[in-house]
Amino acid sequence: MVQDPLHTPSGLFVCVHNAGRSQMAAGFLRAMAGDAVVVRSAGSEPAADLNPLAVEAMEELGIDIRHNTPNLLDVDQIRSSDVVITMGCGDACPVFPGKRYEDWELTDPAGQDLETVRMIRDDIKARIEALVFDLLHA
Repeated sequence: MVQDPLHTPSGLFVCVHNAGRSQMAAGFLRAMAGDAVVVRSAGSEPAADLNPLAVEAMEELGIDIRHNTPNLLDVDQIRSSDVVITMGCGDACPVFPGKRYEDWELTDPAGQDLETVRMIRDDIKARIEALVFDLLHA
């Protein structure tokens, strides 16, 4: 991907409830890339609140997502994002030419114990590290 020096790259993370995986991914991307990347997250059926174990697992690494709220996915979010990443949940996103789409097959942290949520978190962290490099240095 060739970067336009005047364009800030953007990423959208999508899962059904926007309460766990996509929120952790967005938290990592914000923490690792700062203002160099526009970060969005949304869900097709947003939950009322974030998954408390996802919040706890992220706090263990010094990333505070507790004030985030689940958001409803809309077409404009997809249209305005350079990369759209679904979280292995089967969401059907409209496809726009020129967008990069990835599906990360990740276990849903809903109903899992903290140790499992930590493993999901660590998997997301590794994927985000590669994404940051790709978005900012490719």
